[in-house]
Amino acid sequence: MTGGSPAGRGDGLGHDIVGFARALRGAGLPVGVEQTEAFAQALGWVDPLVRRELYLAARATLVSRREDLAVFDELFARFFGGPGPGRPSAAAHATPLAPRHDRSEFFRTALVAYMAERVDPSAREVEVPEDRKAASGAELLQRKDFGDCTAAELDAIARAMRELRFEMTLRYSRRLIRARRKGRLDLPRIVRDAARRGGTVAALARRCRKLRRRPLVVLADISGSMELYSRILLQFLHGVTQRHARTETFVFGTRLTRITSQLQIRNVDAALDHASREIVDFAGGTRIGDCLRAFDRQYARRVLGRGAVVLVISDGWETGDPARLGAEMRRLAERAHRIVWLNPLLGRAGYEPHARGMAAALAHVDDFLPINDLRSLHELAARLGQIPRRKGQGSGAGRASARRNTPALRAPCPHAPPGAPRSSHEA
Repeated sequence: MTGGSPAGRGDGLGHDIVGFARALRGAGLPVGVEQTEAFAQALGWVDPLVRRELYLAARATLVSRREDLAVFDELFARFFGGPGPGRPSAAAHATPLAPRHDRSEFFRTALVAYMAERVDPSAREVEVPEDRKAASGAELLQRKDFGDCTAAELDAIARAMRELRFEMTLRYSRRLIRARRKGRLDLPRIVRDAARRGGTVAALARRCRKLRRRPLVVLADISGSMELYSRILLQFLHGVTQRHARTETFVFGTRLTRITSQLQIRNVDAALDHASREIVDFAGGTRIGDCLRAFDRQYARRVLGRGAVVLVISDGWETGDPARLGAEMRRLAERAHRIVWLNPLLGRAGYEPHARGMAAALAHVDDFLPINDLRSLHELAARLGQIPRRKGQGSGAGRASARRNTPALRAPCPHAPPGAPRSSHEA
């Protein structure tokens, strides 16, 4: 046997090793040639005359399942004499002990460390990360800005967004449906039922207004200042379109482009490929006011009915006239049930909406939220599910911020307030 009895140990011990391994195998333990050789080699690193070291070496190399320990202890005592050192009594075997209470686990760990040190004394210790550290990567990705992510991290974020669920709030439609208890009396139905029964009214029929999900209209900025976020946000919009059928999606830079039909393609790569063919101003300038004017003239009458919620995704950098942007936002606010402005810069510490375009638009926004990481997308999903049914109810997050920045918002001056940051293409 390779690595048989250690030098100077005699042939009797080697015979006991083979017989002990054969007895364990006969008792049903999975002990093969490799385990037997490992036990024989381990005896070269410990003192086999010290019964505790012999027992722990055998247990570390020959036992792989906790339920085999009782059989192992019995056979070890038969071959080497006496009960296994450090083993609990038979009564204690009824309830398995946790590792921190089982002293034999400590001896086994100490033996493995001792044997490893004897094999390579020059090897340095390697820190093994805890389980909670391994999970911190996913938690960190939840808070990492899309603009700072690598390609692999963006792929992981795209996979995580596929699991994100959006539930739009309900609205009352004009259509009336049958109701059991509450609602107005359905007089025509009551009369018809009475006529069939010879004038007897058996029950008072009622009807109420039907609840339907609100339409969602998305206006996304794909200009140069949004280039770091555009790709991942288009994947996000594809997921929204797939889960919420009543979604209309437009992108804008210097012109407005409708990409609703492209994002309705089920495969995300094919959908984005078709959408990119329609977009001719990707990573260019930004004329938000002109694009909102085009939206108002061409699409607003058709898509803003039935209590639509509008999502505007932009950092607010405007190269056009801020006064025109303010006027178009006011007109949009009059037609939409609610306007939610999503700004990726809002997630950064110390950000203030001093840019001319953002300042002009903020006075007409109901909700001003960040959209720069996965956590902000989860917050957006929760917010869309809690939009009030009455127009204007619960508003004030954006408009209160607008009041705090009144000098910057109401000034028709083409320049930003003193000390405000400037865009390279806005200066």
